[in-house]
Amino acid sequence: MDILKEVKKVEKEVIELRRKIHMYPELGFEETKTSEIVYDYLKNLGIEVKRIAKTGVVGTLKGNGSKTIAIRADMDALPIQEENDVEYASQIPGRMHACGHDVHTAILLGTAKLLENMRDKLKGNVKFIFQPAEETTGGALPMIEEGVLENPKVDAIIGLHVDPELQVGQIGITYGKAYASSDMFDIIVKGKSSHGAEPHKSVDAIVIAANIVNILQTVVSRKANPLSPIVLTIGIIEGGYARNIIANKVRMSGIIRMMEEEKRDEIVEMVEKICDNTAKAMGGEVEFKRTRGYPCLVNHKGMTDLIKETAFPLLGEGNVIEVVPTMGVEDFAYFLQKVPGSFYKLGCGNKEKGIDKPIHNNQFNIDEECIKIGLAVHVSTVLKYLNSNG
Repeated sequence: MDILKEVKKVEKEVIELRRKIHMYPELGFEETKTSEIVYDYLKNLGIEVKRIAKTGVVGTLKGNGSKTIAIRADMDALPIQEENDVEYASQIPGRMHACGHDVHTAILLGTAKLLENMRDKLKGNVKFIFQPAEETTGGALPMIEEGVLENPKVDAIIGLHVDPELQVGQIGITYGKAYASSDMFDIIVKGKSSHGAEPHKSVDAIVIAANIVNILQTVVSRKANPLSPIVLTIGIIEGGYARNIIANKVRMSGIIRMMEEEKRDEIVEMVEKICDNTAKAMGGEVEFKRTRGYPCLVNHKGMTDLIKETAFPLLGEGNVIEVVPTMGVEDFAYFLQKVPGSFYKLGCGNKEKGIDKPIHNNQFNIDEECIKIGLAVHVSTVLKYLNSNG
């Protein structure tokens, strides 16, 4: 079967779907219109479909066999005002598909249509997982908790993410650890205020906070294995009331990203201890709150090999690129903790067309030629997996 020829039959329809979804972006767990589009499309294809995890949708295509492979797409947008001058620009003020989840969703819908047309050739089942809230609190875990990987039990899973650093026609694969874990923390530094002319009567929360920020840099430079990356960022610091009042309170927020899942608790405890001891040494105190983020995303070797072997004849070996891990995070990691799978990057950039803005940028866009590549790799990987003897 000529997969690229089959893809060509649905390419225009999938591009239109992507543009429709792009025009009405919705934030995490608010994807009502998007999930309605997804639900209705799958239902009209004759695929068994149900709602799950608030605004999530799962479709199940049953073939002739016991194996089941899942494909996941995230659906949520970002709180960004779009600045692209295109006819399908966001119609919702302050909302934009700046991370390509509209593309992921449309590609998975097109994949569902293509595989439904090949139902008699499927030696197993396919689950189409449309996930809410990847950008916020995470929709993967609620979907898993509500049984998205059961009935039928999922044996393997794949997913993709658009990447403007890769050119259209390319995909990127990573073996093993591909995305970092994350832990957010919030700190309140408490001191004692006084008149700026009488600092000896105060406990300066701003000075304490400044020292905490500096000392926290030693977590990365002196406490962590330099061969295993850690990124510690203080992204918010707020404090003070007036130029002549020594502040009694400072709020700080930060995030820790790392590749060693087993070291997460140790590093967070170290950060908390530095904050606490620094404040006490200077006469103040801190409140420290940790919010556990996503785990490290670890790709399965066998499934990564499968994507690589599938993509070679479609794209050419030079267009299947091994990319280095990123310190970004991705809650597809939760699926990979449950079943073998792999998450690959889909090149969507085109320097000649000026399509090179990074994700989360208010002018992010894609070369829509990438859609047919995503369709071809998804469909071919599913067929290869279900038709294998493993």
